[in-house]
Amino acid sequence: MGELGINSSEELDLLVKYLGPQSYEHEVSIRASNAGDHSKGIERIWRRLDERYGRPEAIEAAFKKKLESFPKLAHKDKEKLADAPQKYIKLYALLDDQSNRTLARSELFDIMQIPESDSLQYTLSTCAGRSSVSGRKASGLIIESLDGKFRTELPTVIECNQIPTDRQEIPTPDVIRHYKHLRDVKLPPHDDDADILLLIGRDLPEVHHILDQRTGPRATPFAQKLRLGCVVIGNVCLGKTHPPRVLANVNKTILENGRPTIFDTCEHRLAVGVKRVKNDIGHDVFVRSVDDEKIGYSIENKMFLDIMDHEFSKTSDGNWIGPLPFRSPRPRLPNNRNDALKRAHTLQKSLLKDRDKRNHFTTFMKRLMDNRHAEIAPPLIRDEECWYLPLFGVYHPQKRDQVRVVFDSSAKHQGISLNNVLITGPDLLNSLIGVLLRFRKEPVAVIADIQQMFYEFRVSKKHRNYLRFFWHKDNDPSNELIEYRMCVHVFGNAPSPAVATYGLRRCVENQENDCGAVVRDFVRRNFYVDDGLGSFST
Repeated sequence: MGELGINSSEELDLLVKYLGPQSYEHEVSIRASNAGDHSKGIERIWRRLDERYGRPEAIEAAFKKKLESFPKLAHKDKEKLADAPQKYIKLYALLDDQSNRTLARSELFDIMQIPESDSLQYTLSTCAGRSSVSGRKASGLIIESLDGKFRTELPTVIECNQIPTDRQEIPTPDVIRHYKHLRDVKLPPHDDDADILLLIGRDLPEVHHILDQRTGPRATPFAQKLRLGCVVIGNVCLGKTHPPRVLANVNKTILENGRPTIFDTCEHRLAVGVKRVKNDIGHDVFVRSVDDEKIGYSIENKMFLDIMDHEFSKTSDGNWIGPLPFRSPRPRLPNNRNDALKRAHTLQKSLLKDRDKRNHFTTFMKRLMDNRHAEIAPPLIRDEECWYLPLFGVYHPQKRDQVRVVFDSSAKHQGISLNNVLITGPDLLNSLIGVLLRFRKEPVAVIADIQQMFYEFRVSKKHRNYLRFFWHKDNDPSNELIEYRMCVHVFGNAPSPAVATYGLRRCVENQENDCGAVVRDFVRRNFYVDDGLGSFST
C-alpha cells in the first residue's frame, strides 16, 4: 500500500472495495469502531486477515481446493487439446510377448506424418518363414491407457502391415457378462472408429505385467488386468458351440464307400471292385474307376462353379465376361468412400515425393486406361450398394523399374471387406509337379505366358460399382482425384485366380473344330496359373 502513496482513509476505502463478502462485513465493523483512528483500524484489519487466511493450514487447504477445481484434460478432450502441437489417435493395441520388437501398421505412421526417409531394412520371421522387409521407424511415441492412469514412451516402433487385424478378437462387455466370474471386469464398449494399428512386443516389458486376474471353471475364458487395460483370453461359447471366426472351404475326397474325408488319399492304395459277368466269374475283378481320386467340392465351391456356368459368357466383340461370385446370403456392404479417399490422398503424397514411383504408377495406369480395363465411374443411384478399392504398389525384387498396382480388396470398413463377401472358389490349378514332368517328357519344348491374365476377363456391368477407386484426372498426380471403376477382374480380389483359370479353360471348351484337341489338352493340362509348359515329339 505504501507504494501507492495513499493515506489511511483511502486504504480503508480500497479494502472495502476489494475484500470478499465475509471479510467485508468484519472490515466495516472494525472501521466503524475505529472511526477516529484510521491507522489503528487498518492495523486491526490486516491482523485479522492474516489470522484468517495467512495461517499455513489455511493456505494448504485453499491450495488443495484450487487444484481440485482445476480443469482436467484427458485424451478424449479433443476440443481442449486442439491447440496442442502433439498428434494423437485412439487405437487398439495387441500385446505379444513372442515378438521381440514393437510394430505398427502404415496408417499409424501416416497419421503421425513419419517421413519415408526414416526407414530401415529388417528380417521378419513368422510361421510362414523368414522374409526381408523394408519399413519406416519412429521414436518418441507415447502410449496412454484409456482411463489416462498409465502413460509411457514406446520403444522404437517399426512399420509392418502383417499385424493381425481381426476385430472379432476384441473383447466386449456383451461377451463377459455371460460368465459369472468375469462380471466385475470393466471393459469399455467396442469402438468402431478405433483400428488395430499397434503390436507391442517384449521390448516394453512393463505393459505385460499382470496386475490382477480372474479365472473360472475349466474351459472358460479368463481375464487379466494390465497397465493398459483388461484382456480376455479363451474361447467364448454360445449355446455350447464355438462359431468359426472365418468360413473356410474344405476340399474333400469321396471314398469308394461314399464317405468324405479331408485327408489325402494314398496313391498306392488297393481299390477292389467286383463285377459279376454271366458265365465268366472272375473276369475284371480288379477294376479302377476314373473317379477314384476325384476331389469333392465344398458347398461354396459348387456355388462358385454354378455361378460361373450360368453367367460366364462371350460377348459379341469376342471378350469373355464373368460376374463377381458373391456369397449368398451375405451382409450389405457399407459405404467406404471416405476411407478409400483418405488412402488415395496418402498415396498421392507418396507419389509427389518419389519421382520414380510416380512415373511407374502413371505408366501402369496409362496402360490400364488405354486398354479400356478401367473407366470413369458413372454417378451412383441413391442408396445403391457399392465398394471402393484402395490402391497400393508392389515391386518385384528383380524388376525394380516396374510396379504392379494392387487393388486392396481386403481393406476393411466397419469390420467387413469386399473379399469377405466373395467366394474364393476352388483350386483349379494343375499339379505343378505334373506340369514339370510332362514338360520334360518329349524333346520339343513349348512355353507360353499370358500377360496380365486377370485383366483378360471382363466383369459384368452389374458388378462394376463394387470395383470403384480413386485416381487422378488425366493420369496426373498433381490433378484432383476423381472416381473410376474397373471393367476387368483385378489383382487383389480373392476369387480372381479361380475366375481366370475357369475362364481360360472355358475358352477352349468345345472348340476342337477351331483350335484342335491338342490346343485344348495343352490348356487343360499344361498351364499353371498364367504359364504354359508343354513338350511334343515333333
